[in-house]
Amino acid sequence: MNNMKNENENARDSVAAIGIGAMIVFIALVLVAAVASAVIIQTGEKLQQNAQKTGADTQQEIGGKISIITVNMGAFGTATTVADEIQVVFELAPGSEPIDDTQVIWSIVCLPTGTTAIIMNGDFNTVDTAGNAATDLIGTTVTTFNPGNVYMINLIIGNAAGDDTACNAKLNEEHTMLISVEGGGSTYELLSFTDLTQGASVV
Repeated sequence: MNNMKNENENARDSVAAIGIGAMIVFIALVLVAAVASAVIIQTGEKLQQNAQKTGADTQQEIGGKISIITVNMGAFGTATTVADEIQVVFELAPGSEPIDDTQVIWSIVCLPTGTTAIIMNGDFNTVDTAGNAATDLIGTTVTTFNPGNVYMINLIIGNAAGDDTACNAKLNEEHTMLISVEGGGSTYELLSFTDLTQGASVV
């Protein structure tokens, strides 16, 4: 009788031990799953934040940008030479918000002496000696550029003397033009002066 009782107690102890072991394993699995879930959620949130930031940066970079349609040789008034001015025809990149003319910065870089770089720059609010500011295609002066419209502006790149202290256009020379929008993107163009006649394309 005592032997049967002991056997029953041993069996119950074994079952209890197995149950406790299974419970420990189950709790451990729950803890591991909780940690894994937390890591996955945190990683997902970080990836989402990075994707949103990248998207915003890309939209700003592409949207706030000047798209150059063409660049031609321009003409000054009587004070300077024809070769010292270029006419830039441009529009805003797709998705852009309206941009004020003072937000658009231009630079022309050249090496007239072959050793020393010269930089001519300004913004799209700066007028030249003939009083030319940014206009639409019918010649109306504008101070804000809107998506879907085409504009043009004459930029002084040289000086009246035509010497090597400015980026005067000279036959078969190349200049680098950079147009940047404050808080937006930049546009690079290589200007090739193969024809100095007014209206000749340099891009």
